[in-house]
Amino acid sequence: MNNEVLLKVENLSKKFCKDLKTSLWYGVKDLASGLSGNRNERELRPQEFWAVKDISFELRRGECLGLIGHNGAGKSTLLKILNGLINPDAGKVTIKGRVGALIELGAGFNPILSGRENIYNNGAILGFTRKEIDQKVEEIIDFAEIREFIDMPVQNYSSGMKVRLGFAVAAQMEPDVLIVDEVLAVGDLGFVLKCFKTIDTILPKTAIVFVSHGMPMVSKICNKIILMDHGKAQFQGENVGKAIDLYYTRFANNESNVIFSDNSVLLQKIELLNVRGYISDIPQLEWQDDFVLLIELKIESLIEIPEFYIVISDKEQRPVALLKPNTESSDLKIENGFIKVEISHRKIQLSKGTYSINFTAITMKSKAPILRINNALSFQMIYEEEIWPPFLLNVKFENVN
Repeated sequence: MNNEVLLKVENLSKKFCKDLKTSLWYGVKDLASGLSGNRNERELRPQEFWAVKDISFELRRGECLGLIGHNGAGKSTLLKILNGLINPDAGKVTIKGRVGALIELGAGFNPILSGRENIYNNGAILGFTRKEIDQKVEEIIDFAEIREFIDMPVQNYSSGMKVRLGFAVAAQMEPDVLIVDEVLAVGDLGFVLKCFKTIDTILPKTAIVFVSHGMPMVSKICNKIILMDHGKAQFQGENVGKAIDLYYTRFANNESNVIFSDNSVLLQKIELLNVRGYISDIPQLEWQDDFVLLIELKIESLIEIPEFYIVISDKEQRPVALLKPNTESSDLKIENGFIKVEISHRKIQLSKGTYSINFTAITMKSKAPILRINNALSFQMIYEEEIWPPFLLNVKFENVN
């Protein structure tokens, strides 16, 4: 019974039209061709595009599928098909048991009814009797932490209150299949942590489809993953870490972003040396390799050596390290209108993942900024284990008496 397939998706596809008038005309034609049996739902017409294209997977009890991808990749469309909000153009969805869904803020709530009334409505839709809902309603209200507002119309709830009530109903009703979209990002940190603790508790009895842009959470709870890109599965399988690497690699390919420049210096080159290889033009280092960075600046009007601030940011774009500035380096020189400097750090102990470098140059005396570039360079650390803290520090274990 525990190995039972609760959710089966077979070659699921959905197309949309970019133009409303054209979409309405296609709808009329589809209705007519549907009656005559001549409709070909797998061909695109002018102004149409695939929001979801040929997606297939199976999900069993105790499995959590992560859906990741950029905005517009097709994740929310796929969830709406799974929840029955829209019909696919092709393919088949088979779901066994009750489905709890939290895919849009306030979806499934009647705004003019109170929170309590909406609990009963949602429970009835899931197939629970009033007596069964009576046994769960107090637990749902306590979990949502909105008891003093539970008899107020939902249209007066804040976005955070709607998320609290929506997740409480979806999770506490103990569905066989739970569908959770990015809406948890609206809640406060304490409640989000409470939600994930609940997901850990119900996962052995439930199949979960989880959509998020927060890769640490995806890595923590998902044992299957689909990386979507323009409606298609770019990567699919059980190697969650590989899919997350591919996800971050896509954003690491963005061009450098010059935030500020007074045009006294121009960045000619920033390059990581001593690399192991490249993935999609992104240099790769292994854990404990020497980190060697080459920077070349063209001097337009500066007469002194600038001070360099090089910040390394992690996959979530949080600064994790600052390379010690060159305040004590007296041997750097301007030669033929250029500064060419090699910056090295021995045995770097960043954990596996993709990192980016933000570069800032300021005047040594007045500390005035002259150049700042975000994401001047991206690089990838290679290691066999997937961990989320940004540093994996090498240590020595010894017995002591």
